[in-house]
This record gives sequence, structure tokens and C-alpha cells, in this order.
Amino acid sequence: MGILQKMAAPGVKLSAFGMTDVGRQREHNEDSLVLVPDQGLFVVADGMGGHQAGDIASKLATSLIADFFQAMSGEDATWPSSFNRTLSEEENRLVTGINLANRRIFEQSRQNHAYTGMGTTVVGALFSERRRRVYVGHVGDSRAYRIRGKTIVQMTRDHSLYNEPPPHMTESEREELPRNVITRALGMDGNVVVDLTNEDIEIGDVYLLCSDGLSGMLTDEQILEVVTSLPDVSAACAKLIESANDLGGEDNVTVIVVRVDPALDEEGTTQDLGPDTMKQL
Repeated sequence: MGILQKMAAPGVKLSAFGMTDVGRQREHNEDSLVLVPDQGLFVVADGMGGHQAGDIASKLATSLIADFFQAMSGEDATWPSSFNRTLSEEENRLVTGINLANRRIFEQSRQNHAYTGMGTTVVGALFSERRRRVYVGHVGDSRAYRIRGKTIVQMTRDHSLYNEPPPHMTESEREELPRNVITRALGMDGNVVVDLTNEDIEIGDVYLLCSDGLSGMLTDEQILEVVTSLPDVSAACAKLIESANDLGGEDNVTVIVVRVDPALDEEGTTQDLGPDTMKQL
């Protein structure tokens, strides 16, 4: 499934496209994604758990985070938890939305035997038109990348056994560890630590969110080559998923590509970009 969304902000326009695909080896898709262009929000989640519980967990994560952002956009909205004064408003929104999703998934896993042990990774990008910055929050090994010019940078650090090995493990022992065993996910506990990063956005930047079905099949250099060779965000998404499948498609693969464009109006007036469009992959 592909979803095309566009958002205009003063002096900047975001073009975004998201796709998810079951891959070549799995029977069902446990990944989920959501694009909320009026909030500048984009989220990818990769579920885990038997009996399609991972599907439930990832859909809960994306839908609950999106619902929280929409609910908080109203003038009479009440903040559902304590506001962390050491974080910006945007960071508080990301952390609170992810924490709310974590609690709901954890509660569901305890209340329904079929969902025991379910969980999900999550990575979300929030674009602030006021600050002209992007804020990224993540839990697990779904990733965020920034492509600027001919350079790709991974903005997130995987919460995995490989990256967070037991103490006193030698480098050679660490290299033997599996890369896909995660150490942090939504639903594992009633509380979760959300890693945050943020940076200024520039015209021409491309931000990419993905599940490990992409990053586990393509190198960063291969991702960079596809995105820089296909400036259209929908074409880049389709090619990335096609490439992951051509290399074996060992997992579900989900990608959101967001491009920062100059605003259509030279004076920075927000443009009406028309209705969303969708297409099937």
C-alpha cells in the first residue's frame, strides 16, 4: 500500500510518501505506518509477537500516536501527563504520544492471552514549521535517515543486542551477536525510554523512516543511491521496496520518504495542495 501526503508551511513544503509490503518470506505484514501531514507527523512501527499480535501492536502504536497529535491540536486540549520542562513542546508531544501507545500495548498484552508478549518498534518524525526543525523519537531498531546532497546519515541508534551487548564482551564476541534481536520496544514494560534527536531542516533534505525489512537488506549506500537517483518520493519508496524484495525480501518492509521543498509561494503563504492520493503497490 502506498500513501501520498503533502504539507505546506511558511517558506517550506513537505512532500511525503509511505509504502508497506509483506516481503517475500512472511505470510502477513506486521508493519504499520501513518502520515499526518497537517501535524507534520510521520511514523513507522514494526510489530512482533505470535498469532498476528505484532500486527495489532504496530497498528495500535501508529493509530494511538496519530490520535494523540490530532487530539492535542484543539484549543481545549488537556495535556495527559506531566510536561517535561527540559524538552521542547515538540519533543514532549513525541515522547507523550509514544508513551501512551506503550502503556496501551502493555495493558492489552496483559489482558488478552492471545496478545501476551506482543510489542513493536517505533520511529516518528515531527516537522515544526515554526522552528523549521525536525524532531525524531524512536524505540527499537526501526530507523530514521537524513539525506543531504550526496550524504546519508543515520539519525537513530538501534536498540539491539548488537549495539547494547552484555558488559565485558570482547569485540570478536560482539560480532557474533545477531543484529535483529532488539533490547527495547513498546509493550515490553509499563514504561519505556524514548530516544530523541533533532536538527534544522534545509531545502532539498530527504528524511527516510523505515523498518528493518529495508535496513536489513540494503546498505546505507544503496539507500542513498536509490533516493538521490529518484527525486520523486513515491518512485523512491517503490524502488526501495522493490530492491529489498529483489535481495530476498526476508521481512516485511515499510518506508516513508519526506522531501523538504521550497514553498510554492515566494512570500511563504501556505498553499492548498489538494486531496490526498493513494495507490496500491
